[in-house]
Amino acid sequence: MTSRHDQTTRLAARIRLHAARMVAREGLGYLGQALSSAELLATLFGSFFRPGHDHFVLSPGHYTIGVFAAAAELGWLEPAELAAYGADGSRLEAIGSERSPVVDLTCGSLGQGLSGAIGLALSDRMRGRDARTFAFLSDGEMEEGQVWEAAMFAAHHRLHRLTVICDCNNSQVDGPVESVTTLEPIPERWRAFGWTAIEVDGHDVPAISAGIQTALAGDRPAVIVARTDPGRGVVALPEDTDRHFVKLPPELAGPVIRELEELARGA
Repeated sequence: MTSRHDQTTRLAARIRLHAARMVAREGLGYLGQALSSAELLATLFGSFFRPGHDHFVLSPGHYTIGVFAAAAELGWLEPAELAAYGADGSRLEAIGSERSPVVDLTCGSLGQGLSGAIGLALSDRMRGRDARTFAFLSDGEMEEGQVWEAAMFAAHHRLHRLTVICDCNNSQVDGPVESVTTLEPIPERWRAFGWTAIEVDGHDVPAISAGIQTALAGDRPAVIVARTDPGRGVVALPEDTDRHFVKLPPELAGPVIRELEELARGA
């Protein structure tokens, strides 16, 4: 019998494969974000998130590629729709907007998503709803002061039905996050603001699942600090590839897609 963790691992492999195909059509795009977040999205959507009941806020809008790929696998989007990703007029935009399906809120300016998630969580509390609010953040966003203002507010109001999943892949448009602003120690910073902080290997499905379970059982807002690799699963990408915005011309797309097809078959 296939275990839930095995199913999640297969879903993560399919997310990566879909993402590579989506980026290959234009020859460039946000592949690295899907590679780093595949297990995080697969675990959350496959095991914890209740569509139509819980809220999902995607703060870094360029991570929609992974969300769309997961949604197509889970039956929330027609898989054929992925072919229009990033095309003019498509609702599957390369950077999420108010038109983006699946998400309740996505943000163009980074650092705003946690504030929106807090609004949803606080509204549910006031209305007596038992919904959970999940907010997906990236590590580079923590350079924004608004994130910490929001974190302080959430802890003060003990919004325990709010869970943040933070993809710490040490990658942003200006280069490695650590070369731009010193954020470490990330878990300790969140704890100092009154949050439960759980640090995990962001590619370890059982660890992610256990972390989310711990977060959901707590009495305060919680953050999963997930350490990830924006090149995960792809050996074919050259070492000097810009992992924030990957250029994927046909001569490179072929080997990358074949590699991910093999991984998906074996998952």
